[in-house]
Amino acid sequence: MSKFALTVTCRSTRGIVAAIANYLADHGCNITDSSQFDDKETGNFFMRVSFESDGAVDLAQLSELFTATASEFGMTFEFHNETEKMKVVIMVSRFGHCLNDLLYRWRIGALPIDIVGVISNHMDYQKVVVNNDIPFHCIKVTPENKPEAEARIMAVVEEAGADLIVLARYMQILSDEMCQKMSGRIINIHHSFLPSFKGANPYKQAFQRGVKLIGATSHYVTADLDEGPIIEQDIVRVTHAQSSDDYVALGRDVESQVLARAIHAHIHRRVFLNGNKTVVFPASPGSYASERMG
Repeated sequence: MSKFALTVTCRSTRGIVAAIANYLADHGCNITDSSQFDDKETGNFFMRVSFESDGAVDLAQLSELFTATASEFGMTFEFHNETEKMKVVIMVSRFGHCLNDLLYRWRIGALPIDIVGVISNHMDYQKVVVNNDIPFHCIKVTPENKPEAEARIMAVVEEAGADLIVLARYMQILSDEMCQKMSGRIINIHHSFLPSFKGANPYKQAFQRGVKLIGATSHYVTADLDEGPIIEQDIVRVTHAQSSDDYVALGRDVESQVLARAIHAHIHRRVFLNGNKTVVFPASPGSYASERMG
């Protein structure tokens, strides 16, 4: 049985779920998991359906034949092969905890992606990356060469056929042009519980304000710094006795987990943009299982 997913966005109206279910059943498909959300404020409807096909109709045919149903409800839709791994480029600077965590999850199959390259503006993690048989690209960035550097970055992304860029503590601000070109396809991890404490030193800001909770936020990158739609967040408790350096150390684990969860949601097409917010559906049963444990 082939495993597929269907994602749908449209205006909310009666009969959408029935139309989708009937269409899949009529074409030899069995629904294995389904999530939906009706946004009463915007009037938008979101749905994700996992299903198996008996093979009588392939993915291209399913998509083509679905057009009539989609037109009736004004749907924006996509069919996805759930066995195909998304191609990802990771970008990192000098904090390597998120990179190392992603490499481990990728290696054991807990994060089913195809890492087609790692880009850094430093050489710190060249050996780690190359030892995993992943292409490493060191692209230095200065105020003077920024347009040239971004052109080289985009060349790497396009030549590798990457569908997603992950900023794993990449400490450079991307240009408006690059953000727009890759809209909805760049995920960042910010070492703060946004929308508070934006910028490069959020732990220091949090320490100065005497907060009792610090956190991390993974979001899509937009031209507005640290303002993109939020995908995933988490927190850890701190006390008055801890220093700003303690905040940094405690935050590392949270950052790694939050980024991994955000990527997992994105690659399984569980994230829907809803204005400046997101709709994030729960993971399908079995989607967290690793190819090998340990």
